[in-house]
Amino acid sequence: MDTIIQFKISTPDQTSVNSTREEHVLHVRRALISVSDKRGVVELARALRRYNIEIISTGGTYQALGEAKISVRSVSDVTGFPEILDGRVKTLHPSIHAGILAATDNPLHLKQLREHEIDPIDLVVVNLYPFEQTVAREGVTLDQAIEQIDIGGPTMVRAAAKNHRHTIVVVNPDRYQSLIDEMEKNGGGITLQTRFELAREAFQHTATYDAMIASYFTGFQPTQRLPDVVTLSLKQSDILRYGENPHQAGALYGKFNVYFKKLHGKELSYNNILDINAASLLCAEFEKPTAVIVKHNNPCGVGSGETLLDAYRKALATDPKSAFGGIVAVNRPLDAATAEAINEIFTEVIIAPSYADGVLDLLMKKKDRRLIHQAVDLRAVKSLDIRGVTGGLLVQEQDQNRVTRESLRTVTTRKPTDEEFEALLFAWRVAKHVKSNAIVYARKDRTLGIGAGQMSRVDSAKIAVMKAVEAGLHLAGCSVASDAFFPFADGLYFGC
Repeated sequence: MDTIIQFKISTPDQTSVNSTREEHVLHVRRALISVSDKRGVVELARALRRYNIEIISTGGTYQALGEAKISVRSVSDVTGFPEILDGRVKTLHPSIHAGILAATDNPLHLKQLREHEIDPIDLVVVNLYPFEQTVAREGVTLDQAIEQIDIGGPTMVRAAAKNHRHTIVVVNPDRYQSLIDEMEKNGGGITLQTRFELAREAFQHTATYDAMIASYFTGFQPTQRLPDVVTLSLKQSDILRYGENPHQAGALYGKFNVYFKKLHGKELSYNNILDINAASLLCAEFEKPTAVIVKHNNPCGVGSGETLLDAYRKALATDPKSAFGGIVAVNRPLDAATAEAINEIFTEVIIAPSYADGVLDLLMKKKDRRLIHQAVDLRAVKSLDIRGVTGGLLVQEQDQNRVTRESLRTVTTRKPTDEEFEALLFAWRVAKHVKSNAIVYARKDRTLGIGAGQMSRVDSAKIAVMKAVEAGLHLAGCSVASDAFFPFADGLYFGC
């Protein structure tokens, strides 16, 4: 369950922060390296050895450095105690943690280190067991997941981050090169400014790690549909030009860029991302070849057909005026004929599971148009629906309900025909994604008129009918779906 956002509890006093960042350089004499992700670790260790820095290590990292002919001591050699319990206990020892936590400008700390024959550890390079990758594997058991919960790693990371005035902590392999560069600049030393930044990254790293574990364990609450505590922590994936409006800052967090990969065009805006999400979720409601056109988070046309081209023409016919500058999503590989039809009007974003040969070349001729590859079936993505409110969050389950013929009850004397029922089911699938008050006039394979977001159901119905009339579409004999309460039939009469 991917549910992460971190709340900002308080803002530190800027004077205090600035004084914490004074440019005091810490020269490294002793380093502890214990990493699950071994990218770049050999190169880092070689760079450290150029400054005669002593390296301590554990398990697989110790073996990797030894095979690379790098001088390294084992943690067991430092602690005088072997790794036990299948490696669960190795760094949890005063000889390690006192070395990490000692304030080396504190005479009492130095005296106690000497008394216990403990040397300070100036650099801690640690990243944690791959819990996220483990639980993402199909068929993984709870016992397998539990074995990937790191204990010693987060303890060392938090200790070093807390003591960043005297200890450097690195959790991200992508930081190794900048660390090496700074050491070369400062004769083997790292500034306090950098140590502060690395400590911040370290706390974010352990917070995210614990959030993933908490989220995974929350999934084992069979009697609870929503968790007691929502633990949120998503990594920033993009800084946007601005938010909903130019005066608002905006950023994207999480895995959106994994699910939707931009192949071409300008960077995505805050509103583009909302529209891509809305269009794709609606398109996922349909099994037949379907095209969806969305504008400002609301569908302005939906069509299904035997071919994607037929589906797109039906969707466009609902409201061709609003479709200009809209977002188009399809649930089949985008073929050349449909691409040429879409290309006839200005379209801001196109989303497809794949693109036929030559289609991208055609669509890329308009340099500003965004082309998106939808990399996953959204019906398989499970997450909570979360909205921010003042002082907290509103949380609900995703609406994955599908209205079926069996779930509907006929209360009128005349029962709907089979075709009317099919049209009603189509309308309901669309109405689920239209902002309330939602009115959708439809036939079995296309929308005819959509009214959205009005305070009155009657006004939504008027807009839907107005759109149908403008498009030259006839409503007689169609079906209507709405999330609005109809105490009277007045909203429906406009279509007669």
